[in-house]
Amino acid sequence: MSKLLSATLIATSLLLGFNHNLDSAIAGTCASQCGTKPLQFTPGRRIRVQVVNKTPNPIYLEKPQGSNPILLRPGQQVRLEQGDGTEPNISVVFWNQDGLSLKANLSKPNFATLQVELRPEWRIGGDRGIYIRDDGRVQML
Repeated sequence: MSKLLSATLIATSLLLGFNHNLDSAIAGTCASQCGTKPLQFTPGRRIRVQVVNKTPNPIYLEKPQGSNPILLRPGQQVRLEQGDGTEPNISVVFWNQDGLSLKANLSKPNFATLQVELRPEWRIGGDRGIYIRDDGRVQML
């Protein structure tokens, strides 16, 4: 009887200990710890880029495909039409005339608009532009 009781206690301890360790080994889903989903647009569709200056300083922005720089005063916003998919790899660069760093907060308020809010950045370097690839993905420069 004592051997049967000892074997039962050992088996129970092993099973309970195994189940306890099993809980920590179960993989969770990405939904709780993956971060935000990257912004992406449908390739070949027209995209509007709305840039808002949320800094206390003037900012310049430019489409490097041959346009002139646009002056964006504090609080001002501008909307840029980005083509119909015949312009691959669209990009917009921005800078502060005094060399101050900028932080670009990106959002997608609807299926065809990329909103870029430019704010002051305290780290050196900051963001310099956005790049909309021909596959629709948005990349920060």
